[in-house]
Amino acid sequence: MMFSNPVRNTPRTQTVGAKLLARLRPARRDSGMASRAFTLLEIMIALAILALLVGLAVTNLDTIFGNAQGTTAKLFVSESIKLPLSSYRIAMGDYPSTAEGLQALITAPASKADSWHGPYFSDPKIPVDPWGETYVYKYPGVHNPKGYDIYSKGPDKQDGTADDIGNW
Repeated sequence: MMFSNPVRNTPRTQTVGAKLLARLRPARRDSGMASRAFTLLEIMIALAILALLVGLAVTNLDTIFGNAQGTTAKLFVSESIKLPLSSYRIAMGDYPSTAEGLQALITAPASKADSWHGPYFSDPKIPVDPWGETYVYKYPGVHNPKGYDIYSKGPDKQDGTADDIGNW
């Protein structure tokens, strides 16, 4: 004796099953021209929008990185150099002269080798600004007559122009 499933044979379940199959089958369209693919015009518009966004991003990267370079130089001349120069001043009694320059923080000046307790930088070479130029150091300073002037020549790499970044 075979048992049959009463749920399987009801007209309602056959209708639900038929509806599910109809949903799973790809829909056919009457028009031969209609398709689900992108048209060439849609692809061209998408590429144009993408190119516009890339162009905007590239032009803004220059200003973002340009500002970061200026900020880096400003931090160095106003904060990072203070500790090495102050340590030198405590050990030697005064800041390095303009002629000795920042090199006096790395190697002992010939006339002051006995009291020099350096190096005062952790890096064995003189730091350079974000544009690859050495920082300009003057003691006594023009802008700070009782202290020192230290500055970057800025992006134009020209001394004495408006884009110089200094500790004044």
